[in-house]
Amino acid sequence: MTPQLDRRAFLKLAGATAVVAACGGATATASPSPSGSATAAATPKPTGTISVYSALNESTNNELFKAFTSATGVNVQVLPLAAAGDLQTRITAEKNNPQSDIFVGGSSEFHDPLGKQGLLEAYKSPNAANLKAEFKEASGLWTGWYTGIFGFISNNDRLSKELGGKKPSTWDDLLDPAWKGKLVLPDPIKTGGGYIFIATQIFRFNRDEDKAMAFMKSLHANIAQYVATSPGALLLIDQGQFVGCPNWSHDILTEKTKGNPVDLTVPPDTGFEVGAVSIVKGSKNLPAAKAFVDWVLTPEAGALNVKLSNRGSTVAGVAPAPGSPTLDQVKLVAYDRQWATDNKTRIQQKWQQAVGL
Repeated sequence: MTPQLDRRAFLKLAGATAVVAACGGATATASPSPSGSATAAATPKPTGTISVYSALNESTNNELFKAFTSATGVNVQVLPLAAAGDLQTRITAEKNNPQSDIFVGGSSEFHDPLGKQGLLEAYKSPNAANLKAEFKEASGLWTGWYTGIFGFISNNDRLSKELGGKKPSTWDDLLDPAWKGKLVLPDPIKTGGGYIFIATQIFRFNRDEDKAMAFMKSLHANIAQYVATSPGALLLIDQGQFVGCPNWSHDILTEKTKGNPVDLTVPPDTGFEVGAVSIVKGSKNLPAAKAFVDWVLTPEAGALNVKLSNRGSTVAGVAPAPGSPTLDQVKLVAYDRQWATDNKTRIQQKWQQAVGL
């Protein structure tokens, strides 16, 4: 079972957190705890329940956590918020009284700052030993377990009627006045997708931030809405409320399988995410939290996630979803993830100034 917190419990929890913060509890330190170097071999047999803050979609949550419980006997209580930025904010607000054991999903750009603030437990899972260096934080503060490629979703019906069926072949094509009021974009402040889209433009322009912001300002003229979650933006395209949206390729493929009149395009010089899992410092069930990290890095969990979400896996040997673009098949921009992470707040603010939000 994976019970979800209802709105009343959510608000009650948030209120309790605010009271603790206001009372000035002890602050978290930036140094990893001694247990950070422990491996699964030294970890006691996991039991009980873990609280998971998840940026994954509902269908993935349900099946993934069900499989984890079946494999380990550990139960999961999940708070699902599809916007990783909201979960990062929540974990930060709860630093004096952590309410979660695991933060799962969302790009590493939302996990890494928490680690630098001393809010994550360093844990090097033995299952992460063979992952590429770009897929994990060196000390184990977060570990990447899936990948996602940024693409473009279009509503076939409206695209055909209003733009002659012409899909964008480059990101610059979206600046055409013909797209005015027909585009939406995941909110770059709240979502990993929205921010990665901005960072992609910076790297596409060889780190010329002014050129990238000029692009985002011009694009802003064609954007009807900045949507609070990436799945929420996809729904608007599914329903035909708008014509197109830069978004995650794996989620676009999922929408296609539902019979929606949509299609996927992956323009060249695109970015990608490393979806992460991390343990929250102060976890009330550390052995079970470590067991969760170990489990999501198994080939079995990787294959299940591919089946449920069409995402790629960081685990070698896990086959991609049928028809899914892979990192070696698309033209990727030279994406510097650490730079994008370290400069995220500054770039977000610069974008807000550029577009007047």
